[in-house]
Amino acid sequence: MSGKEKKYILTIITHLAMILIGIVMLYPLIWMLLSAFKTNAEIFGSTALLPAEPVWDSFIKGWKGTGKVTYTQFYINTFKLVIPTVLFTVFSCSFVAYGFARFRFRGKKILFMLMISTLMLPNSVLIIPRYILYNKLGWLNSYLPFTIPALFACYPFFIYMMVQFFRGIPIALDEAASIDGCNTFQVYWTILLPLTKPALFSAAIFQFIWTWNDFFNSLIYINSVRKFPIVLALRMSLDATAAANWNQVLAMSVLSLLPGTILFFSAQKYFVEGVSAGSVKG
Repeated sequence: MSGKEKKYILTIITHLAMILIGIVMLYPLIWMLLSAFKTNAEIFGSTALLPAEPVWDSFIKGWKGTGKVTYTQFYINTFKLVIPTVLFTVFSCSFVAYGFARFRFRGKKILFMLMISTLMLPNSVLIIPRYILYNKLGWLNSYLPFTIPALFACYPFFIYMMVQFFRGIPIALDEAASIDGCNTFQVYWTILLPLTKPALFSAAIFQFIWTWNDFFNSLIYINSVRKFPIVLALRMSLDATAAANWNQVLAMSVLSLLPGTILFFSAQKYFVEGVSAGSVKG
Protein backbone atom coordinates (compact mmCIF):
# COMPACT_ATOMS: atom_id res chain seq x y z
CA MET A 1 0.00 0.00 0.00
CA SER A 2 1.44 3.33 -1.07
CA GLY A 3 1.75 6.37 1.13
CA LYS A 4 -0.97 8.15 -0.86
CA GLU A 5 -3.42 5.29 -0.25
CA LYS A 6 -2.62 5.24 3.46
CA LYS A 7 -3.24 8.98 3.68
CA TYR A 8 -6.56 8.57 1.82
CA ILE A 9 -7.70 5.77 4.17
CA LEU A 10 -6.65 7.79 7.22
CA THR A 11 -8.67 10.75 5.93
CA ILE A 12 -11.75 8.56 5.50
CA ILE A 13 -11.40 7.12 9.02
CA THR A 14 -10.95 10.61 10.47
CA HIS A 15 -14.06 11.92 8.74
CA LEU A 16 -16.12 8.90 9.82
CA ALA A 17 -14.98 9.40 13.42
CA MET A 18 -15.91 13.10 13.27
CA ILE A 19 -19.33 12.24 11.84
CA LEU A 20 -19.91 9.70 14.61
CA ILE A 21 -18.90 12.18 17.31
CA GLY A 22 -21.13 14.81 15.70
CA ILE A 23 -24.12 12.44 15.74
CA VAL A 24 -23.53 11.65 19.42
CA MET A 25 -23.37 15.37 20.25
CA LEU A 26 -26.45 16.23 18.20
CA TYR A 27 -28.56 13.30 19.43
CA PRO A 28 -30.01 15.15 22.48
CA LEU A 29 -31.14 18.02 20.23
CA ILE A 30 -32.64 15.61 17.69
CA TRP A 31 -34.41 13.74 20.48
CA MET A 32 -35.78 17.00 21.91
CA LEU A 33 -37.13 18.08 18.51
CA LEU A 34 -38.81 14.74 17.77
CA SER A 35 -40.12 14.38 21.34
CA ALA A 36 -42.04 17.63 20.85
CA PHE A 37 -44.37 15.55 18.65
CA LYS A 38 -44.88 12.77 21.23
CA THR A 39 -47.35 12.35 24.07
CA ASN A 40 -46.23 12.22 27.69
CA ALA A 41 -46.79 8.46 27.77
CA GLU A 42 -44.61 7.93 24.71
CA ILE A 43 -41.85 10.26 25.95
CA PHE A 44 -41.45 8.33 29.19
CA GLY A 45 -42.56 4.90 28.03
CA SER A 46 -40.73 4.40 24.74
CA THR A 47 -37.10 4.50 23.64
CA ALA A 48 -37.99 4.96 19.97
CA LEU A 49 -36.63 8.13 18.42
CA LEU A 50 -39.52 8.69 15.99
CA PRO A 51 -43.02 9.30 17.40
CA ALA A 52 -45.49 6.45 16.84
CA GLU A 53 -48.54 8.75 16.84
CA PRO A 54 -47.35 12.32 16.16
CA VAL A 55 -48.94 15.19 18.06
CA TRP A 56 -49.02 18.13 15.67
CA ASP A 57 -50.38 20.92 17.90
CA SER A 58 -47.68 20.98 20.60
CA PHE A 59 -46.05 24.13 19.16
CA ILE A 60 -49.38 25.95 18.84
CA LYS A 61 -50.57 25.05 22.35
CA GLY A 62 -47.14 25.64 23.85
CA TRP A 63 -46.94 29.13 22.32
CA LYS A 64 -50.11 30.10 24.23
CA GLY A 65 -48.12 29.83 27.44
CA THR A 66 -49.76 29.74 30.83
CA GLY A 67 -52.39 32.12 32.07
CA LYS A 68 -52.80 35.30 30.01
CA VAL A 69 -49.17 35.68 28.88
CA THR A 70 -48.10 34.04 25.63
CA TYR A 71 -44.62 33.30 24.34
CA THR A 72 -44.92 36.34 22.09
CA GLN A 73 -44.59 38.47 25.21
CA PHE A 74 -41.83 36.26 26.60
CA TYR A 75 -39.83 36.61 23.37
CA ILE A 76 -40.31 40.39 23.37
CA ASN A 77 -39.16 40.52 26.99
CA THR A 78 -36.09 38.44 26.20
CA PHE A 79 -35.05 40.61 23.27
CA LYS A 80 -35.63 43.76 25.37
CA LEU A 81 -33.23 42.30 27.92
CA VAL A 82 -30.64 40.71 25.63
CA ILE A 83 -30.18 43.20 22.77
CA PRO A 84 -29.32 46.30 24.87
CA THR A 85 -27.06 44.18 27.08
CA VAL A 86 -25.16 42.87 24.05
CA LEU A 87 -24.83 46.27 22.37
CA PHE A 88 -23.72 48.02 25.57
CA THR A 89 -21.22 45.24 26.31
CA VAL A 90 -19.62 45.39 22.88
CA PHE A 91 -19.32 49.17 22.88
CA SER A 92 -18.17 49.69 26.48
CA CYS A 93 -15.71 46.77 26.59
CA SER A 94 -14.15 47.72 23.26
CA PHE A 95 -13.79 51.33 24.43
CA VAL A 96 -12.08 50.31 27.69
CA ALA A 97 -9.90 47.80 25.82
CA TYR A 98 -8.85 50.59 23.44
CA GLY A 99 -7.69 52.64 26.39
CA PHE A 100 -5.65 49.81 27.90
CA ALA A 101 -4.12 48.81 24.56
CA ARG A 102 -3.23 52.24 23.14
CA PHE A 103 -2.61 54.68 26.00
CA ARG A 104 0.05 55.06 28.65
CA PHE A 105 -1.04 56.43 32.00
CA ARG A 106 -0.04 56.14 35.63
CA GLY A 107 -1.32 52.99 37.31
CA LYS A 108 -2.19 51.28 34.04
CA LYS A 109 -0.61 47.95 34.96
CA ILE A 110 -2.18 47.92 38.41
CA LEU A 111 -5.63 48.73 37.04
CA PHE A 112 -5.27 46.05 34.37
CA MET A 113 -4.25 43.50 37.01
CA LEU A 114 -7.22 44.46 39.17
CA MET A 115 -9.52 44.12 36.19
CA ILE A 116 -8.16 40.66 35.35
CA SER A 117 -8.33 39.59 39.01
CA THR A 118 -12.10 40.10 39.02
CA LEU A 119 -12.33 37.11 36.68
CA MET A 120 -11.41 34.92 39.65
CA LEU A 121 -14.31 36.15 41.78
CA PRO A 122 -17.01 33.44 41.94
CA ASN A 123 -20.50 34.64 41.13
CA SER A 124 -21.81 33.31 44.44
CA VAL A 125 -19.73 35.92 46.31
CA LEU A 126 -21.37 38.77 44.37
CA ILE A 127 -25.00 37.71 44.53
CA ILE A 128 -25.95 39.23 47.90
CA PRO A 129 -24.03 42.55 47.51
CA ARG A 130 -25.47 43.04 44.03
CA TYR A 131 -29.00 42.28 45.19
CA ILE A 132 -28.72 44.75 48.09
CA LEU A 133 -27.31 47.43 45.79
CA TYR A 134 -29.95 46.95 43.09
CA ASN A 135 -32.69 46.88 45.71
CA LYS A 136 -31.56 50.24 47.13
CA LEU A 137 -31.41 51.68 43.61
CA GLY A 138 -34.95 50.43 42.88
CA TRP A 139 -33.83 48.31 39.94
CA LEU A 140 -35.47 45.04 40.98
CA ASN A 141 -38.14 43.61 38.67
CA SER A 142 -36.60 45.40 35.72
CA TYR A 143 -33.87 44.78 33.16
CA LEU A 144 -31.56 47.46 34.58
CA PRO A 145 -29.45 44.94 36.58
CA PHE A 146 -28.45 43.50 33.20
CA THR A 147 -28.14 46.57 30.96
CA ILE A 148 -26.50 49.13 33.27
CA PRO A 149 -23.48 46.94 34.25
CA ALA A 150 -23.03 46.20 30.53
CA LEU A 151 -22.96 49.93 29.82
CA PHE A 152 -20.03 50.35 32.23
CA ALA A 153 -17.89 47.48 30.89
CA CYS A 154 -18.37 45.09 33.81
CA TYR A 155 -17.21 42.07 31.81
CA PRO A 156 -13.41 41.76 32.12
CA PHE A 157 -13.28 38.65 29.92
CA PHE A 158 -14.36 40.66 26.88
CA ILE A 159 -12.05 43.55 27.77
CA TYR A 160 -9.07 41.21 27.96
CA MET A 161 -9.99 39.53 24.68
CA MET A 162 -10.29 42.88 22.87
CA VAL A 163 -7.09 44.23 24.41
CA GLN A 164 -5.22 41.32 22.88
CA PHE A 165 -6.84 42.02 19.53
CA PHE A 166 -6.06 45.76 19.63
CA ARG A 167 -2.43 45.02 20.43
CA GLY A 168 -2.18 43.01 17.23
CA ILE A 169 -3.11 46.03 15.10
CA PRO A 170 -0.08 48.15 14.06
CA ILE A 171 0.05 51.43 15.94
CA ALA A 172 1.21 53.06 12.70
CA LEU A 173 -2.44 53.13 11.65
CA ASP A 174 -3.28 55.32 14.65
CA GLU A 175 -0.38 57.65 13.86
CA ALA A 176 -1.38 57.92 10.21
CA ALA A 177 -4.96 58.71 11.18
CA SER A 178 -3.76 61.35 13.65
CA ILE A 179 -1.64 62.99 10.94
CA ASP A 180 -4.75 63.11 8.73
CA GLY A 181 -6.56 65.05 11.45
CA CYS A 182 -8.43 62.31 13.36
CA ASN A 183 -8.87 62.80 17.10
CA THR A 184 -8.67 59.96 19.63
CA PHE A 185 -12.31 58.95 19.34
CA GLN A 186 -12.25 59.09 15.54
CA VAL A 187 -9.23 56.77 15.49
CA TYR A 188 -11.14 54.33 17.68
CA TRP A 189 -14.43 54.60 15.79
CA THR A 190 -13.36 54.83 12.15
CA ILE A 191 -10.02 53.01 12.07
CA LEU A 192 -9.78 50.40 14.82
CA LEU A 193 -13.38 49.22 15.30
CA PRO A 194 -13.79 48.01 11.68
CA LEU A 195 -10.52 46.08 12.02
CA THR A 196 -11.66 44.42 15.26
CA LYS A 197 -14.89 43.11 13.75
CA PRO A 198 -14.02 39.44 14.53
CA ALA A 199 -13.45 40.26 18.21
CA LEU A 200 -16.65 42.31 18.36
CA PHE A 201 -18.69 39.49 16.84
CA SER A 202 -17.12 36.98 19.22
CA ALA A 203 -18.02 39.13 22.23
CA ALA A 204 -21.53 39.71 20.89
CA ILE A 205 -22.17 36.00 20.35
CA PHE A 206 -20.82 35.05 23.77
CA GLN A 207 -22.84 37.73 25.53
CA PHE A 208 -26.00 36.98 23.57
CA ILE A 209 -25.91 33.29 24.46
CA TRP A 210 -24.92 33.88 28.09
CA THR A 211 -27.63 36.47 28.67
CA TRP A 212 -30.26 34.51 26.74
CA ASN A 213 -29.63 31.41 28.89
CA ASP A 214 -29.10 33.26 32.18
CA PHE A 215 -31.68 31.58 34.39
CA PHE A 216 -30.19 32.33 37.80
CA ASN A 217 -29.90 36.12 37.60
CA SER A 218 -33.27 36.41 35.85
CA LEU A 219 -34.85 34.41 38.66
CA ILE A 220 -33.32 36.70 41.30
CA TYR A 221 -34.02 40.11 39.77
CA ILE A 222 -37.31 39.60 37.87
CA ASN A 223 -40.46 38.57 39.71
CA SER A 224 -43.29 39.72 37.45
CA VAL A 225 -44.64 37.12 35.03
CA ARG A 226 -45.27 39.77 32.37
CA LYS A 227 -41.53 40.61 32.42
CA PHE A 228 -40.28 37.01 32.38
CA PRO A 229 -37.71 36.08 29.72
CA ILE A 230 -37.97 32.72 27.99
CA VAL A 231 -35.80 30.84 30.49
CA LEU A 232 -38.22 31.67 33.31
CA ALA A 233 -41.24 31.03 31.09
CA LEU A 234 -40.05 27.49 30.41
CA ARG A 235 -39.59 26.84 34.12
CA MET A 236 -43.01 28.33 34.85
CA SER A 237 -44.57 25.88 32.38
CA LEU A 238 -43.41 23.04 34.61
CA ASP A 239 -44.80 24.67 37.75
CA ALA A 240 -48.18 25.58 36.26
CA THR A 241 -49.79 22.16 36.60
CA ALA A 242 -49.09 18.93 38.45
CA ALA A 243 -48.73 17.01 35.19
CA ALA A 244 -46.77 19.06 32.68
CA ASN A 245 -47.36 18.66 28.96
CA TRP A 246 -43.78 17.80 28.13
CA ASN A 247 -44.28 17.91 24.38
CA GLN A 248 -45.26 21.57 24.67
CA VAL A 249 -42.33 22.33 26.99
CA LEU A 250 -39.93 20.62 24.57
CA ALA A 251 -41.50 22.44 21.61
CA MET A 252 -40.87 25.82 23.27
CA SER A 253 -37.37 24.68 24.24
CA VAL A 254 -36.65 24.02 20.57
CA LEU A 255 -37.86 27.49 19.62
CA SER A 256 -35.81 29.06 22.42
CA LEU A 257 -32.65 27.60 20.85
CA LEU A 258 -33.27 29.08 17.41
CA PRO A 259 -32.13 32.72 17.91
CA GLY A 260 -28.77 31.77 19.38
CA THR A 261 -28.23 29.05 16.80
CA ILE A 262 -29.08 31.36 13.89
CA LEU A 263 -26.80 34.09 15.26
CA PHE A 264 -23.90 31.69 15.76
CA PHE A 265 -24.03 30.18 12.29
CA SER A 266 -24.60 33.57 10.67
CA ALA A 267 -21.48 35.01 12.30
CA GLN A 268 -19.48 31.78 12.56
CA LYS A 269 -16.71 33.06 10.30
CA TYR A 270 -16.05 36.13 12.47
CA PHE A 271 -16.45 34.13 15.68
CA VAL A 272 -13.80 31.56 14.79
CA GLU A 273 -11.45 34.26 13.49
CA GLY A 274 -11.88 36.40 16.59
CA VAL A 275 -11.37 33.58 19.10
CA SER A 276 -8.35 32.14 17.29
CA ALA A 277 -6.75 35.55 16.77
CA GLY A 278 -7.27 36.52 20.39
CA SER A 279 -5.77 33.27 21.66
CA VAL A 280 -2.70 33.59 19.41
CA LYS A 281 -2.06 37.21 20.34
CA GLY A 282 -2.58 36.48 24.00
